[in-house]
Amino acid sequence: MVSFTYTAADEEKSRGVRRMKALATGLLALVAAIYALATWAKSSDAGAWAGYVAAAAEAGMVGALADWFAVTALFRRPLGLPIPHTAIIPTKKDQLGASLGSFVGENFLSADVVRGRLRGFAIARRLGTWLADPAHADRVTSELAAALRGALTVLRDSDVQAVVGEAITRRAESAEVGPALGKTLGKIVADGAHHRAVDLICARGHDWLVTHRDSVMEAIEGGAPGWTPRFVDRKVGDRVYRELLRFVTEMRDMPAHPARASIDRFLTDFAADLQADTDTRVRVERLKSEILARPEVQEVIASAWSSVRALLLAAAEDDRSQLRRRARASLISLGQRLSSDTRLQSKVEGWAEDAAAYVVTTYRTEITSLITDTVAGWDATQTSKKIEANIGRDLQFIRINGTVVGALAGLLIYTVSHALGG
Repeated sequence: MVSFTYTAADEEKSRGVRRMKALATGLLALVAAIYALATWAKSSDAGAWAGYVAAAAEAGMVGALADWFAVTALFRRPLGLPIPHTAIIPTKKDQLGASLGSFVGENFLSADVVRGRLRGFAIARRLGTWLADPAHADRVTSELAAALRGALTVLRDSDVQAVVGEAITRRAESAEVGPALGKTLGKIVADGAHHRAVDLICARGHDWLVTHRDSVMEAIEGGAPGWTPRFVDRKVGDRVYRELLRFVTEMRDMPAHPARASIDRFLTDFAADLQADTDTRVRVERLKSEILARPEVQEVIASAWSSVRALLLAAAEDDRSQLRRRARASLISLGQRLSSDTRLQSKVEGWAEDAAAYVVTTYRTEITSLITDTVAGWDATQTSKKIEANIGRDLQFIRINGTVVGALAGLLIYTVSHALGG
């Protein structure tokens, strides 16, 4: 059982209930005293007025006692007697909780009711007006940044890295890259975009040959037969080096060099093979699988999350970051559209209504059971005391009103009866 904690406000309300109880009981004692005095006066022939007063006081006592019984029976058994249908709240607590849950489910958690209420709120227009205010957009951006930081802090890097790595690898393995690469390469060659890369390779190759002349000469001489004289090897190596340097220099300086045209034809043919040649596509797929299987590549894929996480954290913490500025601008733009575009308002409100209707129809039983189970878990005595502290003061007014109304009714009945009898 769950016990309630009484707050200072509850204690103050309980004191108010006790004061009203004392007032209602005092009024009952007053009419009882008036009844006794009026009855004595009537028997002493004090006058006709005594009968009227006695009748009013008698009816007032009856009304006061009846309402005292009714009010008391809500929370406890009157005078501790086991009278049926008393102590209603403690004994019927679970039934009241079930009835409350059913009432809420039928009258508040129906799709038609939810749709009607949301339609009357004009959620999209109000949200748009609110978001269009830069101060509100700043607030939402800050809250989103805080939520993003919290999510990134909670997530375990190893788990995310495993998921990201598996997702990238599975996606790469399932998609054939040959046709896409061939199409891209063909467009690059057709546009001449590869010429800069060829220029760069030729320039770097020329610079490397100039810088590493000795290395080239050693490689050429080292590959010569052992029976040839050294000066011949040197002469041949020097000639080969000069021809190689001349060839690279011409390629660098002549855009129309035949070797460049050969490169263009090779790339064009290779692009076509990537798209149409089965053998080439199979080789590319095999190469892709071998590259993906290498530990270094898997490590790079897994570490991508660390880089993304660091970028997101830095952007979320920096008030002037591009991410936060763009988020703020997007929120303001969305707010302006929502506040003025009636078609967008209709769409958003339709989505909201559909979502709310789905939630209440799908989870209505769970929501109402929360009410029922919560009430069922309350301690009966504590529940009764809590309710009495909050509504008992008004119930004591019922006792006072019962006394007054009963007295007036008794006086009226006595007057009519006396008039008819007279």
